Amino acid sequence: MALKTDLMENRTDFSGKPVTNADYMIRQETTESNARSYPRKFPFAIAKAKGSWVTDVEGNRYLDFLCGAGTLALGHNDPEINQAMIEMISNDAPLHTLDLTTPVKDAFVHKLISLLPVELQNNVKIQFCSPSGTDAVDAAIKLCKTATGRSSVVAFSGGYHGMGHGAMSLTGNLSAKQKVHALMPESHFFPYPYSYRCPFGLGGEAGIKACCNYFERVLKDPESGITRPAAVILETIQGEGGVIPAPVEFLQTVRRVTKELGIPMIVDEIQCGIGRSGKFFAFEYAGIVPDVILASKAIGGTQPLSVVIYNKDLDKWQPGSHAGTFRGNQLAMRAGTVVMNRVAQPEFLAEVRRKGEILRKRMYELKEKVSIIGDIRGVGLMSGCEFVDPNGTPDALGSLPACGEIAALVQKKCFENKLVMEKGGRHGSVMRCLCALNVSDDELNTMLEIYEKVVIEVDRDVKK
Repeated sequence: MALKTDLMENRTDFSGKPVTNADYMIRQETTESNARSYPRKFPFAIAKAKGSWVTDVEGNRYLDFLCGAGTLALGHNDPEINQAMIEMISNDAPLHTLDLTTPVKDAFVHKLISLLPVELQNNVKIQFCSPSGTDAVDAAIKLCKTATGRSSVVAFSGGYHGMGHGAMSLTGNLSAKQKVHALMPESHFFPYPYSYRCPFGLGGEAGIKACCNYFERVLKDPESGITRPAAVILETIQGEGGVIPAPVEFLQTVRRVTKELGIPMIVDEIQCGIGRSGKFFAFEYAGIVPDVILASKAIGGTQPLSVVIYNKDLDKWQPGSHAGTFRGNQLAMRAGTVVMNRVAQPEFLAEVRRKGEILRKRMYELKEKVSIIGDIRGVGLMSGCEFVDPNGTPDALGSLPACGEIAALVQKKCFENKLVMEKGGRHGSVMRCLCALNVSDDELNTMLEIYEKVVIEVDRDVKK
């Protein structure tokens, strides 16, 4: 309450300057691009943030289950992360170094390498990219095209790899592509296992096997029309596509087939990696070793950073083949080392899995009480709740139509109840959990109480 009083008293000191959330929203609308997205769903101005909580300029506190789209693995303003960055600044450490090395960078690199599968640890190279994950995707594609001398790339429906020109060509969502013509040629999309809305209309094990068989048969078919790819790229758990975990059998099939055909396999762990799944990397559940791993978001410990981790056999490009002014973010490397040291601990990852099981158990129980939830899925603290139109016509699998309008209403009412959560999936119908990995049991319970109340209320309104 003291925080709210202080903020409200401060407002009287600003003559003609923004003082309320509405004031800031108006100013943002008049000055920022029409491409902005989050402020349309969350119309507030954040003044303070700590742990899993944010406070707006009016003193209202919100439980943050978005956390920078999964970037804040340890929440806002973690004391150890902040102290590490303060020490760097206080000691005149270099903060911007291009790709020159430093003790901070060396420690980051060797910590990251120590967390890779043993088979890759002694055969690895790392490329630091510009800060966003989309640049890591572009770098990985350039790397694989250079190494193989090939041009086509295989991606999967529902995948999200960023908004850069090359990365967007490999992204499944069509809305961002409609007005941007002539994207990267020879991008081929394959079906991704999604039992609730199986691309083959089969579902379950039969649907998984169909995806596996189709992938293998097409890539080995001399009449497929697809030249041997320079790479195959996929998310181990599709995030923006609706929190769809890749089945172990599917990941193992993709790895086996790509290895047989000499095709580099790129796993995009930009959102699902760094402990989010309950393993340090989500592909560990399948026991595979990819050729290329993409990491960003949480790897920078709250600061912008992206890296491409790859088998050194692919290291065929020349100096300067991929560059970027801000690839030497020292604060991110120092903060990221703190995150890796904490998150990689077995007991920490076990807690992520335990909390994820609690979350989904409560979600399954809620699903039984309402008519608007079609599916619950996820791994660790990356969970999705798909909303459906209960009055719609089921498909061949019995799945009701996805309903983005209901999901948007749930999101709006959650925000009104001081809970921040983001949507995704087909038609924006999936509410996603991307909370801090060290979220407390009490905070998790508070989130669930708000969410259950809102969903039951929306379900009641839909039935009227």
